[in-house]
Order: sequence, then structure tokens, then C-alpha cells
Amino acid sequence: MSLQQEIIQALGVKPAIDPQQEIRVSVDFLKAYLKAHPFLKTLVLGISGGQDSTLTGKLAQMAVSELRHETGDKEYTFIAVRLPYGKQADEQDCQDALAFIQPDRTLVVNIKEAVLASERALQEAGIALSDFVRGNEKARERMKAQYSIAGMTKGIVLGTDHAAEAVTGFYTKYGDGGSDVNPIFRLNKGQGKQLLKALGCPEHLWMKHPTADLEDDRPGLQDEVALGVTYQQIDDYLEGKTINAESAKIIEGWYTKTEHKRRMPVTVFDDYWKK
Repeated sequence: MSLQQEIIQALGVKPAIDPQQEIRVSVDFLKAYLKAHPFLKTLVLGISGGQDSTLTGKLAQMAVSELRHETGDKEYTFIAVRLPYGKQADEQDCQDALAFIQPDRTLVVNIKEAVLASERALQEAGIALSDFVRGNEKARERMKAQYSIAGMTKGIVLGTDHAAEAVTGFYTKYGDGGSDVNPIFRLNKGQGKQLLKALGCPEHLWMKHPTADLEDDRPGLQDEVALGVTYQQIDDYLEGKTINAESAKIIEGWYTKTEHKRRMPVTVFDDYWKK
């Protein structure tokens, strides 16, 4: 089996999908998880205004709405959390995403002061953060806030990790990669767009250029620039198609280098890191 085939199998990517069927798979998965854990009543998710959180948020709202109708239990709730760092440049997209999702509840937690306080404490200890590491601080502070909300609302935190992100490890370890449940894992970037289109999402939300937007020195840095490959090339690779050798090498390099992000903490019984 080639490395490409191993990766496709590990991430569960299909070469083609039925969007309506995949919508049902994710919604039913969330419903089943909540029903299997009666003490859980809430789904919590940070909404960034991008494709992945918009899709995950819509699926989450569908799941709790159906559960309320089916069980009569009004406690089932979806909480959408806005987590800006100061003022967000694409705030209108966030508001458009919320209007599309129609969450049961929306909270706003501005993380800027918490991140700056953490940075000051580290400086006092003699550690000056680079712009890149400060970006990871932002991602981890956002996840910390979501877990606090979940902890106070009988909830779990949803992640937005999908196959095109997982293969490259393009997320912050214990930040946006530190969720409880990932309902769109298995879909590549293009397949996520198919689901949003089927759900009637405004086109500008799934057509916009993806960006983590974590670095102050490079605001709005597009994912594809940071990765060195396009999402179309990643999607083609994950669908088993042949792409140019240079792009395949970059994707496989990211996959190998970021294996630790897709695993639990390394123990003496693990040996994947030796390869």
C-alpha cells in the first residue's frame, strides 16, 4: 500500500460524496453521542466566519433541534461562541455565519486581554514570544474559553478538523486541535463546500480564502500560502488522484512531520516517532 493510500484510509476520505447523506451522517453522529451520554446537553463551538466553523455550527444546531423535537428535552442546546482578538477584520462574515446557523445561544468572549496577560507573565519569566508562538497562544486561549463554557453548561466542545486539515496538521496542538468531537472529520475542503451549498449557505462564506489569521505580522495569511500547496491539490490527493510529484511530496512531508498532532501524548509504547 502506498503512503497516499495509507493516508486516505487513515482519514476515511471518500473519492466522491452525496452531500445530503454526509449531512445526515454528521447530524446523526452528534445526536447519538449526546444520547449515549445523558449528562451532556450542550454543544459548544467557536465561530470564526470561515467555512469549517460555519458548517460544523449548522450541523450542531440541526442536531440539537432534532433532539429537542424527538425527546421533548428542552435542555439540548447549541452555543455559538465568538472569540475575537480585539476587533476582527472579517466580523461581518462572522455575523453572516451566525445568521445562517441561527444558534440557540451566542456568546462573545474577547480573548485579547487574556493573551496579553499571558504574554506579560511569560516576559516576566524571561520568555519573549515570537509572533508565531503568540498566534498559538490565541488558538489555545480560544479553546480554553470554550472548555470553560462547556464545563458550566453540561457541554462538550466541537472541533472543525477535516481531512484536508488533518493531513497537513494545520492547526494548533491543544488549541483548535484540542476538541472533544469532530463531526466533519473525513471530509476534504471541497466536500465541506458541497455540504454548505446543499444547506443553502451564503456563497461568500464558503468561497472565501481560508486563513487561520493568527499572526500579527502577517494578518490574514492564507492557508495555501502557509502550506505551500492549494486545497485543490490536497483534495485531489485525498481522493486518490495523481497530482504533481512536488505537491505530493509537500503533503506527505506535512503528514509525517505533524503525526504527533493526530496522536495522544507519546508513551514508551509508541514508536511511530522513530520513523
